[in-house]
Amino acid sequence: MGSTGGGTRSAPDAAERVARRQGTGRRAGPADPYAQEAAAVRTGLVREIVAGGGLTDPAWRAAFEEVPRHLFVPYYFETEETEETGETGETGGAGETSAAGGAGTDGRAVGDGGAGTDGRAVGDGGAGGDGRADAPGGASATGEGGGARGTVGCTRLWRDDPHPLRRARWLAGAYADVPLATRVRDGELITSSSQPSLMARMLQALRVRDGDRVLEIGAGTGYNAALLAHRLGEAHVTTLDLDPEITEAARNHLAAAGFRPAVVTGDGARGCPLHAPYDRIIATCAVASVPPAWLGQCRPDALILTPLATGLITLRVADARHAEGRFLATPAYFVPLRGSGPPPERVPTCGLPSRPLLDDSFRFLLNLAAGHLEPVEALALWEHEGRPGRERYGVTVRGERQWAWLDEPEGAYGWPLGPPDRLQSFV
Repeated sequence: MGSTGGGTRSAPDAAERVARRQGTGRRAGPADPYAQEAAAVRTGLVREIVAGGGLTDPAWRAAFEEVPRHLFVPYYFETEETEETGETGETGGAGETSAAGGAGTDGRAVGDGGAGTDGRAVGDGGAGGDGRADAPGGASATGEGGGARGTVGCTRLWRDDPHPLRRARWLAGAYADVPLATRVRDGELITSSSQPSLMARMLQALRVRDGDRVLEIGAGTGYNAALLAHRLGEAHVTTLDLDPEITEAARNHLAAAGFRPAVVTGDGARGCPLHAPYDRIIATCAVASVPPAWLGQCRPDALILTPLATGLITLRVADARHAEGRFLATPAYFVPLRGSGPPPERVPTCGLPSRPLLDDSFRFLLNLAAGHLEPVEALALWEHEGRPGRERYGVTVRGERQWAWLDEPEGAYGWPLGPPDRLQSFV
């Protein structure tokens, strides 16, 4: 079927979808008592994403229509936060991986792979009074989300709730276009299920082709891996996470939905050489620079899609030491890769007027050039260059050197990647 960019082909009919599903090697999972009701609300979610301009590729649309998200979120937490500092930021922790994290439609950092537009950190994402993600009922906890420190109130919704109205609320929420916080440990958000519309945008931007081998950095709930397996076949998909509890849960969720891709426990920064080489790598955690191991595990002309700063960079790989690409226009607020060092400090904004700080494009520049460009210099550049959006920025990797740039790799503006003082994103 070729690439996943938009196309003019009509949506596949039922026979085509059955044939494609059989081609993935998908196995029947256990009987699902919610299957019929879930299919109806899943159709509504797909229509919402399509109405917003997503899922233009029929193959990805079929995946979202047929992969049951509710099997990957047997419980999740609804959260509310009262911030104490008035600041906003990303949470530490991980997202669709213990090494990854993301945010929702308003940018609330709630765990894996999802992202949004203004980056409010939720902090804990939901826990029992002892911080256990499996604590029943509602609870509150105090979290430190990389600068946003506040009290998180949470309500646990789950598949087996004895009350039918709460079960209905759980199922409806499973197919809402929002991220769902699913796991907390010791007051730290560990994983969630990402915002579906953002997942759709990222998967289409990956531009997969039939037969491509894909490595996902961040297993999380397993839902994104299931979508990839539906599209490419489970033999072509490897998903990796740092936390063995998360990989075990993802493996079980995938099996319940009839998928068995490779689920590996390991350090996301090191990739997964066991199943290399890859044609595509997709990450659901923010990196300060591109891990060299990723390039070394890619075939020539492979594509890497990863969160960096508060955006999504797509890198075309030339060889094990060279890659280059531009940012997508989409804002994306992800938590950092876990295990990559101590939590970063906040990007300073002292002395800046308030109005530019409300502009997402300026906040992106602050994050991208953090540690290498003074905030007042960033403001002057941003205003002089006409307030550039994310799509005017890019990244180049040449051997040991990595840098971000505006407009051209060898142009007037460039900054080394990998903040020397581990500054944290200002969102």
